[in-house]
Amino acid sequence: MSAARRLIRALIAALAIATATVATAGQTCDNAPPDTVSMTRALGLAERLQQSLDASGAQVVIVARAGQDLRKYGLNWSHLAFAYREDTPPPQAFTSRSAVMGQIGVPSTDGLIVRPTTRGTWRIVHKLNQCGTADAAVFRQGLAEFFLDRPFRYEAAYVVPAPEVQAALMQVLADDQRLVQWHTPAYSVVAYPWSTKYQQSNQWALETLAGSLDPAASTRERAQAWLQLHDYQPTVLHIDALTRLGGRITRANVAFDDHPNAKRFSDHIETVTVESMFAWMQRTQIAGPPTVVR
Repeated sequence: MSAARRLIRALIAALAIATATVATAGQTCDNAPPDTVSMTRALGLAERLQQSLDASGAQVVIVARAGQDLRKYGLNWSHLAFAYREDTPPPQAFTSRSAVMGQIGVPSTDGLIVRPTTRGTWRIVHKLNQCGTADAAVFRQGLAEFFLDRPFRYEAAYVVPAPEVQAALMQVLADDQRLVQWHTPAYSVVAYPWSTKYQQSNQWALETLAGSLDPAASTRERAQAWLQLHDYQPTVLHIDALTRLGGRITRANVAFDDHPNAKRFSDHIETVTVESMFAWMQRTQIAGPPTVVR
């Protein structure tokens, strides 16, 4: 067996253990460890993304993946995350009981978890639905883990926020408590953007961005009001009654009862998507145009 293949196998084993409790966003649980082919593709994409991020000069970006095939809705991307460059790791330790799951760190002699001190390491922070249930949590992971769930397409896209936006986001991304300030565990993949009953992954990212930009937007309600004031426009999905009924019965993470009746019964489902968020950020000059990494 070649050294390269042995390395891949070792990485598969290590990452399978590290991600054993991490669920796939918006999908059912898959306990099978990643195979050599999918691991190789995930590592390759993560490496190309890291090279592109390094070349961008950014400290914080918003990155998307194509985890599911959403082309029938006119969408190329399914899931958003924040990615930040940890040039200067926080000096303080944090406990394993942190509100943010999947922490990257090592135990110290006093039982606390200390973040690694490698400079220039890119981290991912995102919200994940847990095993197709109606519950979700916020996770902190590495770049490779972001692509380990056998995505529909091994591509990524990211936007670089304006410098002042990056600075504001970095303050939030370094603070586990603030990361969950705009988080609601109750999950629906088609959560209504102007309700706080449920929350999907992209919606958490959008509301967290709003909260980082305006100190007054300290709750989900206030973050949504700020987004409306700044003309965020959600994506409209046309989902008929039969499809809605089937999704609600067969999947715990699909709910429509937070949508206004007039819109829901006219097959007019609004939700937060990667495309709508990227378009809004570019329109408001919060970030530049997307860069695609293949």
